[in-house]
Amino acid sequence: MANIVVVGAQWGDEAKGKLVDYLAQNASMVVRYGGGNNAGHSVTVEGVVYKFHLIPSGILNPDLECVISDGVVIDPGVLVKEIEGLKARGLSVERLRLSSSAHLILPYHVQLDQLQEISRGSDKIGTTGRGVGPAYADKAARIGIRLGEFVDTERFRARLEAVLANKNAQITKLYGAEPLDFETIFVEYSRYAAALKPFVTDTANLVYAHAAEADSGVIFEGAQGSLLDLDMGTYPYVTSSHPIAGGACIGTGVGPTMIDSVIGVAKSYTTRVGAGVFLTELLDATGEYIRERGHEYGTTTGRPRRCGWFDALVVRYSVRINSMTCLALGHLDVLSGMDEIQVCTAYRTADGTEISHFPPDLAFRTDLEPIYETLAGWNEDISGVRRFEELPPNAQTYVKRIESLVGVPVATVSVGAGREQTILMGDVLAGTNRKRVLCP
Repeated sequence: MANIVVVGAQWGDEAKGKLVDYLAQNASMVVRYGGGNNAGHSVTVEGVVYKFHLIPSGILNPDLECVISDGVVIDPGVLVKEIEGLKARGLSVERLRLSSSAHLILPYHVQLDQLQEISRGSDKIGTTGRGVGPAYADKAARIGIRLGEFVDTERFRARLEAVLANKNAQITKLYGAEPLDFETIFVEYSRYAAALKPFVTDTANLVYAHAAEADSGVIFEGAQGSLLDLDMGTYPYVTSSHPIAGGACIGTGVGPTMIDSVIGVAKSYTTRVGAGVFLTELLDATGEYIRERGHEYGTTTGRPRRCGWFDALVVRYSVRINSMTCLALGHLDVLSGMDEIQVCTAYRTADGTEISHFPPDLAFRTDLEPIYETLAGWNEDISGVRRFEELPPNAQTYVKRIESLVGVPVATVSVGAGREQTILMGDVLAGTNRKRVLCP
């Protein structure tokens, strides 16, 4: 099987978890390569819903190794709770592996995240307040605490003492808040360290060994979406990591020649959480219809998502920056019941100029409006359809039009939340069939 990177092609929440779970049935490993518990992936199997924040979505496949790699920032309390929750539901976590090089989210990160967001006033980013940004900032500043240090009691004590003194100075002097207590944090987090220690290992070598095996197959699971990438997204309304396909290499230690294909996941419409320009947003009954039919509320925060028509420029941009092989198109069933469906094919500036490319300064543009193409809708319930040819003709036309607009083939179409509600249109498991050489 191929080594496949699964990325979000929009602003996140595209149902990457469902696709990862689907692909994982034929893989040997799933690797989460970036982000933190600001992400939320939902998977539905046989009518049972599972929600993940840190643990890879492939954990429901018992023979699979699941890795949280170097590029992820880990809130130990959240991870322990997630592990205990899975055990309580009768699921095994014996094949979970945690990178000793992954950085921690600690209480001061969470507090600083929230204090910083409050201080921005009307210029809020829309962060989840989970401490992810400050943890990545500490990583870049070379003062972060890594998991390998965390599970060594004495090293953790020394590192926490040094870092907390600095953080308390920021919390009290810059924001006027109360300082955090060292002993309280140390005692609580030492319990988490003991619980996580059996899972900690050198995941870089482990992932490389699986990726290099020709008969193996690694699914690299992205979090958030391409338009939230720190470098390539709609800055400053972005996350603090690299959700794009390149992040799979940065966050795991596997080079780009090991990647066989990149699957972008997109909704059949567009959603966004938090602040920032959203040209196709629908602030009307249609937007509310999409939100309610699609259950568009955040897995992590519960916040209602902003909803709008499919924006081909956004996804076409994602195709380019990820070198996508194909697209997994989700939530097609949500659009059932509409007489007409619109697709944004270009933008128009205030002076009437049409642009067909995604502008790098979109976050600050106030002179753009979407140009729409209108397609006929359908009323049939498609949740039980399992073959593309059995979809209503107008639904088939819609999928094919998206395919032509974004420039890559649509390989899967999702018509519901269940694993089985996936229409396969192409060989998403195919790779280059090259012979991989395992270095000694």
